[in-house]
Amino acid sequence: MKNPIIGLNKIFDNRVRLGVMSILMVNEEVNFNDLKQMLEVTDGNLATHLVNLEDNGYIKVHKGFIGRKTNTTYAVTKAGEKAFSDHIAALENVIKGVK
Repeated sequence: MKNPIIGLNKIFDNRVRLGVMSILMVNEEVNFNDLKQMLEVTDGNLATHLVNLEDNGYIKVHKGFIGRKTNTTYAVTKAGEKAFSDHIAALENVIKGVK
């Protein structure tokens, strides 16, 4: 019997990282506060997961300013897009295999 969880990416096991990637896949870029609000997490919790995704090359960070206020936005990379799409396809295969 084939292992149904082959192809799942451990990085996306966490609900916050899964949420970040889901949001970034459908938005060109999203700022830190919007991500925090959408995912209902603390600054520190979100920051930790964003660093993990960035370290793995799945998201890119852009730090800028709006007036005098810092504005940090995040976008998915090509590698992140592929890794997340592969993960979703693997999840779909797991679900189909269970039916």
